[in-house]
Amino acid sequence: MIGFELTDEQRMLQQTARDFAASHIAPCAERIRRAEDGIDPWQEVRPVFLRAAELGFTNLLIPEEHGGVGGSALDHVLIMEELGAADHGIASTYLNISATAPLIILHGGTDAQREAWLPEIAAADDFVLASASSEPDVAGADSFCPSPDPRIGLKSTARREGDEYVLNGAKSGFSTNAGAARGYFVMARTDLSKPARESTAMFFVPADTPGLKVGRRTRLSGWETACQAEVILEDVRIPAGRRVGGEGSDAGMIFFRILPYLASGFAATFVGLARAAFDLAFAYAHERVSWGQPIIEHQAVSLKLADMAVEIEAARLMVWRAAAAADTGDPRAGMLYAPAAKTMAVDTAIRCAERAMKILGSYGITREYPAARMLNDAWIGDSCDGTRDVLRLNIIQAMRMAAAGGPPPGH
Repeated sequence: MIGFELTDEQRMLQQTARDFAASHIAPCAERIRRAEDGIDPWQEVRPVFLRAAELGFTNLLIPEEHGGVGGSALDHVLIMEELGAADHGIASTYLNISATAPLIILHGGTDAQREAWLPEIAAADDFVLASASSEPDVAGADSFCPSPDPRIGLKSTARREGDEYVLNGAKSGFSTNAGAARGYFVMARTDLSKPARESTAMFFVPADTPGLKVGRRTRLSGWETACQAEVILEDVRIPAGRRVGGEGSDAGMIFFRILPYLASGFAATFVGLARAAFDLAFAYAHERVSWGQPIIEHQAVSLKLADMAVEIEAARLMVWRAAAAADTGDPRAGMLYAPAAKTMAVDTAIRCAERAMKILGSYGITREYPAARMLNDAWIGDSCDGTRDVLRLNIIQAMRMAAAGGPPPGH
C-alpha cells in the first residue's frame, strides 16, 4: 500500500527545518543581498552552517556506525524543501552538496577510507564539501562520454608517481562551494592517450593541500548567497590512497550511485522555491485591491495561483518518489526518477516565479519584493547539475535500456 502521510518524527524534522530556515537562513541571505559588492558570502553563511550541523542536517545521510545520523533520502528532501523556501542559494549549495557528497565515500570508497574520512566529516561542524570536475572549454557531459576518442573528456591530469598522484589542471568557475570547502572531490585523467571512460578517476583532496588554489569567483544571475569559483591544481601531490574508486568507469559508476540523493535533494530546494513564490503571490493577492476588491477575486489571478498550487504538489510527489527509490535501492532511481524530479521541480520553480511576478505587476520587477530574485534563482537550475535537455535524454536512454532488458547505468 502506498502511503503519503509523514511519521511524527518526520513532521518534527520538517518543522525543525522550517524554524531554522526562518530564524537563520532567511536573515543571513538578506544580510548578504544588502551588503556591498565584493562580500564573501561564506563569511556570513558559516555560522548558519554551524547551526545546521548541530541540528544534524549536514551528516544526516552518513550511517550511524560512521558517526552520522543515519537518516533517509526522504528525511533529506523534507529538510531541503524547507531550507530552499528561505533561500535557494544557501540550501542547494552549502547544505545539499555537503550532506550528499559523503555518499561518494560511502558507496565508492574502501573500508579504510570510510573508516578514516566519514567520522571526521560527521564530527566536524564546518566540513563543507565541493566538487571540482567541470573545466573551461570542456562540455560538462564530456566527463561521461562513451566515445573512444581520447580527445574528448577532461584535460586535468593525475600522474602516478610511486605511492602518490600529482594533479594538474584548471577547473571552471562553476565549482560550487569553492573557497568555502574543506574537501574537494576532484576528477582528473590518469592518461590522456586513453578514452575518458578508461582514464577518468576521482580524488578526495583536502582544501589545504599545497598547490590547490581557489581562483576568481563567478557571479551568477542568481544565487547571490552561494560561492562558485575556479579551482587551480598546480602539482598537487596526494597519496594514492586519496583516489576514490578505480580508474576509468568507476568514477561514473560512483556518480550514478549518489545521483538519486544529490538530485532529489536539489529538486526539493526548487520545490521550496516554488512554494515561496506561491506564498508571496497568494499573500499579495489578498492585500492588493483593484476595482474595489482584492485581486484574488479576479479569475485571472486565481487561475494562476491554482496552477501554481497544482504544479507544486505534483513536483513534491515526484521528489518524494525519487527519494523513496534511492532509499529502497530501486535501479531506476539514478537514470529515471532523479532526473525526472529535477527537471520537473526546476520547471515548476521557474513557472511559479514567473506567475508571481505577473501577479505582483510592477512591484514584481522591483527589488522591494523578491519575485524577480526568485526567478533568477530558479533559472540557474536549468543549467547546473545536468541541463534540462541532457537529463531528459538520460530519461529516454534509461527507458530504452529497460525496454531492451539491459541494466541501467550505475548497476
